[in-house]
Amino acid sequence: MTVVSRIALVICVGLSAFAAMAGSSESLSVSHSQMVQGGTGLIQTPTARMGPEGDFSVNYTDNNEYRFWSVSLQLFDWMEATARYTDVRTRLYSQVESFSGDQTLKDKGLDVKFRLLEESFYLPQLAVGFRDFGGTGFFESEYVSASKAWGPVDFHLGLGWGYLGTHDDITNPFCKLKDSFCSRPVDYSGRGGKVDYNQFFKGPMAVFGGIEYQTPWEPLRLKLEYEGNNYQYDRAGELEQDSRWNLGAVYRWNNFDLSLNYQRGNTIGFGISYRFNMNTFSQVKVDRPPRSLMQSEPAADIDTLDRTRLYQDLFRQGSFILSDTDINEQSATFYGHQIAYRNPKEAIERVGRILASELPESVKTYQVVENSGKIPMLNTVIDADAFKAAARYEGLESKLEDTYLRVTPDDQLVEGYEPARQSGAFFSTDIFWTQTFGSPEDFYLYQGGLIFGGGYSIDRKWTVSGSIRATVLDNFDKFTYKVDKEDSTLPRVRTYVREYVDRSVGIDTGFVHWADRIDDDWYLQAYGGYLETMFGGVGGEVLYRPVDSNLAFGVDLNFVQQRSYENVLGFFDYKTFTGHASVYWKPQWSALKGTQISVSAGQFLAKDKGVNIDFAKRFDSGIVVGAYAAFTNVSADEYGEGSFTKGFYLSIPFDLFVVKPAKGRGRFPWVPISRDGGQMLNRPIRLMDMTEVRAPFYD
Repeated sequence: MTVVSRIALVICVGLSAFAAMAGSSESLSVSHSQMVQGGTGLIQTPTARMGPEGDFSVNYTDNNEYRFWSVSLQLFDWMEATARYTDVRTRLYSQVESFSGDQTLKDKGLDVKFRLLEESFYLPQLAVGFRDFGGTGFFESEYVSASKAWGPVDFHLGLGWGYLGTHDDITNPFCKLKDSFCSRPVDYSGRGGKVDYNQFFKGPMAVFGGIEYQTPWEPLRLKLEYEGNNYQYDRAGELEQDSRWNLGAVYRWNNFDLSLNYQRGNTIGFGISYRFNMNTFSQVKVDRPPRSLMQSEPAADIDTLDRTRLYQDLFRQGSFILSDTDINEQSATFYGHQIAYRNPKEAIERVGRILASELPESVKTYQVVENSGKIPMLNTVIDADAFKAAARYEGLESKLEDTYLRVTPDDQLVEGYEPARQSGAFFSTDIFWTQTFGSPEDFYLYQGGLIFGGGYSIDRKWTVSGSIRATVLDNFDKFTYKVDKEDSTLPRVRTYVREYVDRSVGIDTGFVHWADRIDDDWYLQAYGGYLETMFGGVGGEVLYRPVDSNLAFGVDLNFVQQRSYENVLGFFDYKTFTGHASVYWKPQWSALKGTQISVSAGQFLAKDKGVNIDFAKRFDSGIVVGAYAAFTNVSADEYGEGSFTKGFYLSIPFDLFVVKPAKGRGRFPWVPISRDGGQMLNRPIRLMDMTEVRAPFYD
């Protein structure tokens, strides 16, 4: 029996022994920590451990030949995802000085880990993972790992393929099933960025594992690790490994982890991680509590109702801006929109308490109609007597949410909506932030500034809108790569981005817009003008979206022409039809709690045809993390570097950063590589956004 086999046997026996003793011992007493390349693990090797749902960690580590920047997110309690940029100090980005200067080689990677079995009385936690599974595959590997805790000690044992298995300790069992599993391909398919399924679990295997010990001093955690990689095939070159054993320590201070380690018997590494939880993240609010009904004195009748005070209280205490009302002895209807409380339950409770404290007892029904774009979108029908009883805690099981219904405004309500002001000017100010990592000119390129918007409402259905984009802060003057030498048959619909963003001030949009409700759950819009930074034209969209439904369907169709980056008001010759049929679905399975999947099939801007899939996860704090990918009839070679369009984004509610309730969001995108295939038109108004109040996901 080899030394490696003896070590693996000892670890296995240790896991079994401690599992049997676990019933009389405490569980793991501290939370997990990040490994060098990002993700829950020891030092260089992953474990089966998962953090609580929503855990987010930003990491930097330095390992002599490598520097790693990574972010790791516990998307679900059973799934962890990690995105990483690697700086290879021993290699240049390219040998062409005019292209990338003396910048060192950068590479991006994605990892994902799935929990297969949760730790129990006798059994360890079990997970399977895929490292660097899409792209150039610097560290591509697959693994199965088991973890079992006993008191302050956590034991880990794993089997690795690819980068984690180069020591070739044991025979790959899949090789017995099929010869193709006996060796591992060394290249990658397409132009990078594709998932190479044909390499999974192929080639040599190795054992890895280790121990974590939570010291009696709470901030300090120690690690001992046995590696499966021999460092003979690293992108940084063949690295010397004097030992397969690595040692490390992690010191936790508030939300920071400071790590120090000794690897390969000859290398000292260090790192820092900052972590917080997206589920539990919150901001203390300075706000008055909802109005109490214990000592309220409502008006005796409609004639004695102080309407001015009621309307002012709805705005000041309920953040509900009125546009029309209809009040009689039996019912009261209030049209308007909510400007501060993004939680629908909190918003309707505050408004309902104000109405209950002011309106006379004869009024038995309150109808709160929320508008969007001057269109009545949602009617919340409140049973006044039941609401008052619940608000006064008159029943042990009374719940305010059981006293009202969210329904579609009926024809009578829509026809009765007659706002005093149907026309007039409006203005807005927003921020934008564009960023890119790993560019040849500089690792991080960014551009941020303000978008000044405004327009004029002609009536309830017609508006004229526009916006100007003003750059305040950027380093895009370094952005010189224009992709001119890319051998692509696709029209240049997005890769002129450097030319478009070069202006410090520019016209972002300018268009005419019409929208209306055409049936109970159906909405229609049409628009024409400068629709986005790179395209103008005309288009329309129809959407079916029932109240609080988990499904919505829509179709958009647009005829567009490419805007000129040489003349701010001009156009180039390129024209095309683009549009998609879309399905929006919020799964109700517990495993996919808080997610929305959007699938859009049709023709893209470069006239390629296919489907775009968007997956978004909303955490309890309101933070949304999303990813999308477009798969079209364009081959990887035609598309260029990256092989297909994909990207990620983070949507953060503004009220997480202010002490007063507020609506609105900031969106921060990350597009690894942007090319011309699979590109959708950035329509200035989307009906899904316009009708968000009907079935909230983001708010």
